[in-house]
Amino acid sequence: MDPIQAIVLAIIQGLTEFLPISSSAHLILPAQLLGWQDQGLAFDLITHAGTLAAVIIYFRRDVALLLGNWFGSLVGRHNEHSRMAWLIVLATIPAGLAGLFFNEIISTQLRSTTVIACTTLIFGLLLWFADATASERRDFAQVTWQIALLIGCAQALALIPGTSRSGATITAALLLGMTRLSAARFSFLLSIPITLAASGYESLSLWQSPQPVDTTPLLLGFVVAFISAYACIHLFLKAIGRMGLMPFVIYRLALAAVLFAFFV
Repeated sequence: MDPIQAIVLAIIQGLTEFLPISSSAHLILPAQLLGWQDQGLAFDLITHAGTLAAVIIYFRRDVALLLGNWFGSLVGRHNEHSRMAWLIVLATIPAGLAGLFFNEIISTQLRSTTVIACTTLIFGLLLWFADATASERRDFAQVTWQIALLIGCAQALALIPGTSRSGATITAALLLGMTRLSAARFSFLLSIPITLAASGYESLSLWQSPQPVDTTPLLLGFVVAFISAYACIHLFLKAIGRMGLMPFVIYRLALAAVLFAFFV
């Protein structure tokens, strides 16, 4: 992988990881248009590490509160922060189980351009419906275990390429009455444990691989993915309160049209 390819793919990964527009739909386009080969497991792992570092650092106060109080709850000290931490753990379980049992099917049978184009369109329409009908009657502190579990099931659906993890979780949160900002915040925090779990699994696979690894594109990938993801989170939270999600809906529908027209 040359440096330009590493930078372009890392920017795409950093931006699309947290925007509700699907990273898999975007990563397929450079490969199709420019004839690039698959970037490989090591590059996927390092760019996910970059986006993970970005969300942890951006929400460092929330992460510190949730993690500290979660450990406190293990010795009987319960409060609102520990309750929210346990809800995030609960919401992570569906995607963890889905990845464990269906990862092979997803990676071998659902990574086609047709599937990505269909899910980009369908979940774009669902995002439009959720945004248009949002009641915004619940904030972050009013999440119940039932709401967390349903959002977690939506995150599990996002394992299907083209769905968008943030798009699915924000859509579910809005349909369940959360405010746009609370939905985005919960979605970002929910990304941390599942990304950690996925990165750990990928690290084991990489450790067992005999293939040599070129460190230059990996270093570029980490730095660029971190910067683009951090900027994306900041700008998205600023924009969602003013514009809602309709710009992302329009973008998804346009992207689906391009995929159907040229690649399906």
